[in-house]
Amino acid sequence: MRAEVAKAVVGQDAAVSGLVIALLCRGHVLLEGVPGVAKTLLVRTLAASLQLETKRVQFTPDLMPGDVTGSLVYDARTAQFSFRAGPVFTNLLLADEINRTPPKTQSSLLEAMEERQVSVDGEPRRLPDPFLVIATQNPVEYEGTYPLPEAQLDRFLLKLTLPLPEREDEVEVLARHAAGFDPRDLAAAGVRPVADQAVLDRARAEVARVQVAREVLGYAVDVCRGTRRSPSLSLGVSPRGATALLATARAWAWLSGRAYVTPDDVKALAHPTLRHRVQLRAEAELEGVTAETVLDTVLASVPVPR
Repeated sequence: MRAEVAKAVVGQDAAVSGLVIALLCRGHVLLEGVPGVAKTLLVRTLAASLQLETKRVQFTPDLMPGDVTGSLVYDARTAQFSFRAGPVFTNLLLADEINRTPPKTQSSLLEAMEERQVSVDGEPRRLPDPFLVIATQNPVEYEGTYPLPEAQLDRFLLKLTLPLPEREDEVEVLARHAAGFDPRDLAAAGVRPVADQAVLDRARAEVARVQVAREVLGYAVDVCRGTRRSPSLSLGVSPRGATALLATARAWAWLSGRAYVTPDDVKALAHPTLRHRVQLRAEAELEGVTAETVLDTVLASVPVPR
């Protein structure tokens, strides 16, 4: 999958690994990056390499919940209402600039993300499996945005940041475009499906069999509890965050070719799994403290089991 995605996306290996982990853990991803760093292309290429359906919703201030979940439409021929499915009925839903739509529409995704279903006119409708929400937001411009509430942020398994590419990677991007690369035609770029639903199901079953020693469980809990004691934070990581850290560490161990989790696996996934689950105090923000620096301090202070 990494090789297929690399045919279209240059230099975002960490984000690709994070998306694969989310697929293995049945989790959702918040992608943060400035415009033009290939967030949409990354999702489309991942879907193409997995033979999955993907849909994109551009979140705007006038978007209504029914535009996402679907709604009942009156059919004059039958004199009955029929359900017209919204874009949420897909495998990979790209929620572009999710913080540009009001909370009412943002909350329409909550049931879909947590319960894997949507309720229209009181009737629950199951979403396909796999179902993954990949939401993007711009970290630079906040004018006219509606920040996601903590309850919804906590529903995202990972928060991945897409940095601007290194010089060599950017030169490679331009070289590909000069050679005729068209980001709207992934088939011409040679992207082919390398796995299907059956392969993904087997991989998930193997991840579930990865062993975790009680000492490593204790280490993950101590890291999460350390954030609750940090004087720089007004909100630490909840028990849901601890279970998310366990899940991502198991998936990373499996991707690394091991059937057991080490403390290094927990460390490796602590930042992307926990960075959006903590809330800084106002005075700490004024002093230039970030969630990343707080997590670094916590990881440095928690004893690592031997």
